[in-house]
Amino acid sequence: MRGTRLSRPPGVCASAAMILVLTACARTPAGDTLDQVRRSGVLRVALTEANPPWNFLDREGRLKGYDVDVAREVARRINAPRVRFIGTDFATFIGGIRAGKYDIVISGQTVTAERREQVAFSRPYALNGVAVFVHAGDPAIHGPADLPGKKIGVSEGTVQADYARTRIRRAKVKTYRNAVLALNDLSWGRCDAVLVSRFQGDYLAEHRRLAIAPVGRILHEYPLSMSFRKGAPAFEAAVDTAINAMIGDGTLSAISRRRLNGRDMAAELDAARSDATTG
Repeated sequence: MRGTRLSRPPGVCASAAMILVLTACARTPAGDTLDQVRRSGVLRVALTEANPPWNFLDREGRLKGYDVDVAREVARRINAPRVRFIGTDFATFIGGIRAGKYDIVISGQTVTAERREQVAFSRPYALNGVAVFVHAGDPAIHGPADLPGKKIGVSEGTVQADYARTRIRRAKVKTYRNAVLALNDLSWGRCDAVLVSRFQGDYLAEHRRLAIAPVGRILHEYPLSMSFRKGAPAFEAAVDTAINAMIGDGTLSAISRRRLNGRDMAAELDAARSDATTG
């Protein structure tokens, strides 16, 4: 109402002014991702489509997994009637967000300082851990101490790739578009070990009957978050509110029990937060 002055008599005018103020406060900025999503009615979600049990295509080509169920629930809670899933890979997630190819990445991303410089992240929605997998029955590798000098398979653009390059001496790092390809190569003896999500390795060993097995301890455990473009505070707040509500009402626990072999991800997130606070 540019150029219009509001007088302040009691009664109707004051009430109308209050309504205008409240409406303005509730309105999402037009440039914010949340406004764009609600206008289009579609939340565009990037994921690998090859990261079981987080997200993957089943034998009929249907997209399934923890990330998929979580994405649909987040969309519902931020008032986006539809979800459009876009298959890509870890190496292109950040560039795609910045180029506006999708609204959000929900695909088991780890928060790093380098990534934070380029995109924004939600609060954690899961925990993961890096495990060492070898060919079943391999007598040469019993854990991380046996990895120096070995050919190590990793997914490009992941924290596992960074770990192999910086923490394993003389590692011969072989990169793959996704962990499924890496673990398939491992089962055929084309690499000595693969650094991969504990959930992925266990899932593929069981469901695809790959000749692989975990050895030694979990290398490190870390939270997973969703990423989206910077400068969208309303979208960030809406996504965090949705995740918090899913934790509070038991939805996240139900999804994780169904998709992650009975694990209660909400309880694990709460325990990790308590450990960080007391530690």
